[in-house]
Amino acid sequence: MHPVAYIPSPSQGVWHLGPVPLRAYAIMIILGIVAAVWLGERRWAAKGGTPGVIIDVAVWAVPFGLVGGRLYHVVTDYQRYFGEGGEPLRALEIWKGGLGIWGAVALGAVGAVIGCRRRGISVLALGDAVAPGIALAQAIGRWGNYWNQELYGRPLDTFWALKIDENHRPMLDGGPGLDPKYADVATYHPTFLYESLWCVGVAVLVIWADRRYKLTHGRAFALYVAAYTVGRGWIEALRIDDAHHVLGLRLNDWTSIVVFAGAVAYLYLARGRTGPENVGAPADAPSAAGPAAVEPEAKTEAPDDTAAVAAADHTDGEPAGEPPVPDETAQDETAGDETARDEVTEAEAPETGEPAEAGEPEAAPEADAGEPEVKPAGEPEPAPEAAEEAPAPEAKAGEADEPENEAVEPESETDPEPEVETPAAAPADSAGENEADGAAGHDQVEKGEPVKDGK
Repeated sequence: MHPVAYIPSPSQGVWHLGPVPLRAYAIMIILGIVAAVWLGERRWAAKGGTPGVIIDVAVWAVPFGLVGGRLYHVVTDYQRYFGEGGEPLRALEIWKGGLGIWGAVALGAVGAVIGCRRRGISVLALGDAVAPGIALAQAIGRWGNYWNQELYGRPLDTFWALKIDENHRPMLDGGPGLDPKYADVATYHPTFLYESLWCVGVAVLVIWADRRYKLTHGRAFALYVAAYTVGRGWIEALRIDDAHHVLGLRLNDWTSIVVFAGAVAYLYLARGRTGPENVGAPADAPSAAGPAAVEPEAKTEAPDDTAAVAAADHTDGEPAGEPPVPDETAQDETAGDETARDEVTEAEAPETGEPAEAGEPEAAPEADAGEPEVKPAGEPEPAPEAAEEAPAPEAKAGEADEPENEAVEPESETDPEPEVETPAAAPADSAGENEADGAAGHDQVEKGEPVKDGK
């Protein structure tokens, strides 16, 4: 039976680079592992895990998986290696094919547990991350069966049928001759292609379901197992290679049924599991706390810098020297009225620039007393300007006349020239009362009399 159209089989599956053989079966396995690690790393990072964890765990899981897959194959087909006429050493020839997915997943999980324990992460969370990658690896690895022309299905006469060479067709039990039923049949079901496409669909299903339903705590991995076993069941029923049968079904069919039931049961029991998973500390976790600790320091230092700059500015502006301003500032600071002091500071800072107004209340009298050179004798005009702005502090501190006198007395005692204030009172417009106050003495001049006269 030779159909017009079919899928041709490769002429060879091994290439030699000198003494080194390159086997297509091994290349497909390696490409599948690379794809699984790549996809697993992306999904692990999306979970918030530390990059590089999947590669570290794969160092344990892959060797364990290869050994487990080979053990499952040898145990389930032991007659090929340990039966009558068998060759036990052929059990080590893994490059010729023969890996059981059930053993690979089971023993690979043991290696994954070891790797996860060493990294201190949840094996269930990691299983959810790598589940689609495992399905993708199977989809690629199945093409190794194509290169070896093995594990095909029943005869098929259609355009997608797979052509199998005569030396790879089913043999008689215990003999090198071809099975008469298949001696003249050249095309068969490409079960490798069926399973490869099915595994791609499983990978897409798991990715979609995980995004849609947020499958955590091993549920994404359980979905992968359940979906794969469904496809493996009907694909296994098409194969005609030698296998053990139990109650009329191939051993792999029974394995698929049992594993499918376990995966569905876990999905049901874990349906309500929520909460965070142990995926390890993210790479940027230490730096996340850094800015929070630095911000208060920046905020506390800002006022100090501002005060230092303001003090420097006021110090530079001392030569302005206007006599009424130091008197009013000292009065407000001595009275203890914080609100009046702030208003005077903001109103007079551009004109005087005294450092006492910037935030050093106790140093203000010393600064005024220690600079006798700044005298208003030659500047009669600033006195009326200060007198015009003075009513606002006078109205607020009107009830505190006595504290004002107390604040002025030390200044009058330390002032070597008590007649400093008399020139400021002289330019008044023929105010006889002012002249009387000025002649009465320095104490009466600084009680607020110039404010009453309108200076």
